[in-house]
Amino acid sequence: MWSRYCSPNSLAEAMELLAENRGQARIVAGATDLLLEMERGQRVGVTVLIDITRIPGLDEITLDDGGWVHLGPLVTHNQVAASSIIRQRAFALARASWEVGSPQIRNRATVAGNLITASPANDTISPLIALNAQVTLRSKSGERMIPLDRFYTGVRRTVKADDEVLTDIAFHAADDGMRSTFLKFALRKAQAISVVNAAVVLTFDGGAVRKAAIALGAVAPTILGVPEAEAALEGKELSEESIDAAASLAAAASRPIDDLRASARYRRAMVKVMIRRALRALQRGDERADFPDSPIMLRSPAPNAPVRGPMMEHRAGSEISTTINGDHYVFRTGFDKTLLRLLREEGHLTGTKEGCAEGECGACTVFLDGVAVMACMVPAPRAHGAKIDTVEGLAKEGRLHPVQQAFVDAGAVQCGYCTPGFVMAGVKLLEERPAPTRSEIEQAFTGNLCRCTGYYSIIEAIERAATLTEHVG
Repeated sequence: MWSRYCSPNSLAEAMELLAENRGQARIVAGATDLLLEMERGQRVGVTVLIDITRIPGLDEITLDDGGWVHLGPLVTHNQVAASSIIRQRAFALARASWEVGSPQIRNRATVAGNLITASPANDTISPLIALNAQVTLRSKSGERMIPLDRFYTGVRRTVKADDEVLTDIAFHAADDGMRSTFLKFALRKAQAISVVNAAVVLTFDGGAVRKAAIALGAVAPTILGVPEAEAALEGKELSEESIDAAASLAAAASRPIDDLRASARYRRAMVKVMIRRALRALQRGDERADFPDSPIMLRSPAPNAPVRGPMMEHRAGSEISTTINGDHYVFRTGFDKTLLRLLREEGHLTGTKEGCAEGECGACTVFLDGVAVMACMVPAPRAHGAKIDTVEGLAKEGRLHPVQQAFVDAGAVQCGYCTPGFVMAGVKLLEERPAPTRSEIEQAFTGNLCRCTGYYSIIEAIERAATLTEHVG
């Protein structure tokens, strides 16, 4: 899919590569959108990928002395969902990040990537616009800051030039009077694109709303602000009358389309429902009630850091040197594949299954440097210098891993195709939470589909495995 894969050691090197290959190069952080677009032929002319995941210091969430929250370009959705800064100061963004994909996707997908993909249905754009965020773009020519509500020019179009890197996302942290929430309506509970989403940020002065910000997703070509609805709330206490007025004005301002997920009429009706629900939750003060105190991440407490060093470049014939299940592998083919196909076709490790190749089913779940990911969403060269674990490596000294044994005992294997992915997710869950609740098990499995509809026995298997003393092989 690509002819060169470069892993620079600094942003300066990344910007130099973008300038040299302008129009033909793209930045790789999580790559969860980019890989799909390239597979589908939607990125014609892109031949160079620039992987910035080995550059230190880009995955930090900070609060500066001026009260500004900063997200680096490698900050993932899981980091945001678990961040105490974001949960306390920008709850709508934490909730939106938690609604994205599944734990495996959230471990790779970055907020910056979500913004750059520029789909009006992307979940984190709405809360960031409601929070009045700005982004910083850098190139060899200099740096510029753009308010996020001016970043978008249309569906999947932004003002970012081909030679620019998004280096920072910033917004002013909430004060004691500010509260926010995010609601998403989709066709299923997880792994689904928004039919409608809504972010609401209110600043209270006593019992009255001093300032309101509302942003709607998937109802216009770009994220839609609704100043009429905001004005209907400002200066008033939240009451059924003011809530209904704001919800009606928001629905009237929306400009949805008919598509395979919903009709325009249905989306408009759902805008009213969503805004009403969000405002009522803020009125009651229970907007956090169903949000987990500690979201399931499916990652080791101290994952391995990516190998650092001089800029690496992979082309046809370049070596990918990696460790899989404790054994050293060197691949001289497959650099232009996904990690899934590298494992299966070059490594002959066929336990990792290809179910959808779109990050939708979880059958290809592996551990990359201690983090559960969808192998179909990872470029193969990212394996260079990395530590990878697949289902083949779980059994030790002829004994099944406790999770594997529990799957046998509970009759959870069924047709078996989805089983490796479920087992890998279950193993990482028990490493993270040795005694998980049923809710936590369900969170962990939101990225895994069973086409035999046998989730009950799969959940039972994890509950059985949690009672064993040897959680991790």
